[in-house]
Amino acid sequence: MSSLAAETLLTPEEYLALERKATVKSEYINGEILAMSGASLAPTRITADIVTELNNQLRGGECEVISNDMRVKTGPKGAYFYPDVVVFCGEPKVEDNVFDTLLNPTLVVEVLSPSIEAYDKGEKFRHYQELTSLREYILVSQDRVRVEHYRLAKTQWVQTELRRHEDVLSLNSIRCELPLQDIYRRVPEVIS
Repeated sequence: MSSLAAETLLTPEEYLALERKATVKSEYINGEILAMSGASLAPTRITADIVTELNNQLRGGECEVISNDMRVKTGPKGAYFYPDVVVFCGEPKVEDNVFDTLLNPTLVVEVLSPSIEAYDKGEKFRHYQELTSLREYILVSQDRVRVEHYRLAKTQWVQTELRRHEDVLSLNSIRCELPLQDIYRRVPEVIS
């Protein structure tokens, strides 16, 4: 989803100024801008179905789900990402009066592609862990039935993995459940 697009290091303020004028989205980490490529049909469907399921379950409650157009800032050094799915609870905390950068996600979902899987599991996750509000991080494979669920248990991140259509992902931080058959229902080519 992301690839290195520039070699000039920018401050977070410079990145935001450029990003707010840009016609395509870019992420930002350690002074570098990472251009985001477009998604294919499978991850787009998976993302839409997760948003739909969570929106139905969260309706009328204190938590809200949003899709990949909302930027999230991590930590004081200012890494900026566009997660595929974000849930925040309570009032949204934003970086400034432009209201386009969320600071308090409770749950983040990234739909993986083979080219960025290591990045999402590694460096990106380390940055997400700087968020004191984050309780769960979900990685969803687009080419096979596989969901990695990281949840914060006191001070440690605990990982579980789901690999069967019959499995159900329990999201305790937002009191929701996502059956994997619902996540992958419109992607019949995905293998178990």
